Amino acid sequence: MHKSVPANKSIGLFARYLTLWVFLCIVAGIALGAIMPGVFQTLGGMELAHINLPVAVLIWAMILPMLLKIDYSALHEVWDHRRGVAVTLGINWLVKPFSMALLGFVFLRVLFADWLDPTQIDAYIAGLILLAAAPCTAMVFVWSRLVDGHPQFTLSQVALNDVIMIFAFAPIVGLLLGVASITVPWDTLFLSVLLYIVIPVILAYIGRRILLASGRLDDVLHAMDPLSMGALLLTVVLLFGFQGEQILAQPLVILLLAIPITIQVYFNSMLAYWLNRKLGVAHSVAGPSALIGASNFFELAVAAAIALFGFESGAALATVVGVLVEVPVMLSVVSIVNRSKHWYESGLTNVRIES
Repeated sequence: MHKSVPANKSIGLFARYLTLWVFLCIVAGIALGAIMPGVFQTLGGMELAHINLPVAVLIWAMILPMLLKIDYSALHEVWDHRRGVAVTLGINWLVKPFSMALLGFVFLRVLFADWLDPTQIDAYIAGLILLAAAPCTAMVFVWSRLVDGHPQFTLSQVALNDVIMIFAFAPIVGLLLGVASITVPWDTLFLSVLLYIVIPVILAYIGRRILLASGRLDDVLHAMDPLSMGALLLTVVLLFGFQGEQILAQPLVILLLAIPITIQVYFNSMLAYWLNRKLGVAHSVAGPSALIGASNFFELAVAAAIALFGFESGAALATVVGVLVEVPVMLSVVSIVNRSKHWYESGLTNVRIES
């Protein structure tokens, strides 16, 4: 039992000062990116199909603990959480891309038009739409774990989103952008599914069976907690380090693009959270549902923006800003979901709760 104490303390320390740690990592990333651009250019250049390999390694360190918690023999029970599934799918595919298109128009074409290059506004809006049309594949496992989300629901929901994305991404983007032929970066999509779902799920399934047989699963999960949280903070440093020079070169554009993205994340996550509460969905499902409903598949968005508009385009820049916003804003949503658990469950007293 003594092995679990340090891990629990580290998680408590991480959660208690979450805002401070993230802020310090953002500052450190920007500073290091400006001071040592060569190092970060080298790390940033380690890509395969627009997937950064150092970040992929860190994501593995973050998602494996969540995958090890999944009882794969109980995946059929996800049907019991069909209301949560319906809410998440509705937000991801019927609300998020269209709300982002509206926010992009209002903020970039109307409110911020005087501060932006008019020749790039259409491209900026296109980048925001590409970002919103691609639900996240990997990081949602991290967010779900931080809100004590239902592991089977999270895995099933992510897998379902990936299947839908194969068929729905191009039509939705084409509809909103008015582009007849959308170039879908299939290599990025399929490699991401392979790297972030297929391979880690297989490894977690085998590892879980071995650890359960030896009675060491809980000890291993506790031991992995500090490593997982450290990987999350290091990811923040890397993401901001990769773009350190660009942030310092055009901070106003970065800030203006971040505003509609941030509003979109809060709007969609809180809408999903509220709908789940109204439908009597358990908090362990509503939490990951809200987070899956708001997060973005930024590797796919960046790749699609580069394929459609070019590496130096406003669309590519907008998707990169989405990368920068993703982690700190989603961590704040995690905090809201955790802090509001009592309020959420108090509203379920007169509603039939999903088992």
